[in-house]
Amino acid sequence: MARAAAARLPLLEILIASPLRLTLPARLRLRRKGDFDAAYARGRRLGDGFFAVTVRRNDVGAPRLGLAVAVKVAGGAVSRNRLRRIIRESFRLHQRELPAADLVVSARPAARMAAAGALRESLAALWKKVGEQCATSRPS
Repeated sequence: MARAAAARLPLLEILIASPLRLTLPARLRLRRKGDFDAAYARGRRLGDGFFAVTVRRNDVGAPRLGLAVAVKVAGGAVSRNRLRRIIRESFRLHQRELPAADLVVSARPAARMAAAGALRESLAALWKKVGEQCATSRPS
């Protein structure tokens, strides 16, 4: 049985090292106040009933995600963290389709009680809008 596990190990290492992995490392997240401020000051706003997205092109060469899920909008920690997890997961799955831009996602009150499937559909539509807007607009 140990041989079978040892035989699978190289395949596992290949899968882990694969460039097609969809992860969300720190370099793909907005972490500094200045980055958020720049996105809000010079970004374009898109949205729907559940989320607002502020988009600003960046020079990093990859999309970066920032989250702004307020207590006033989303409620307690459990609800806020649920929304954050759904947003991060959607971004992680769609990151290859997105342009090199800083994206700040803010939750709206309707998102608090919405079903996870509806939130995922909303985010997928917003990611598509972001791609279309960045393709037609000039860099900021």
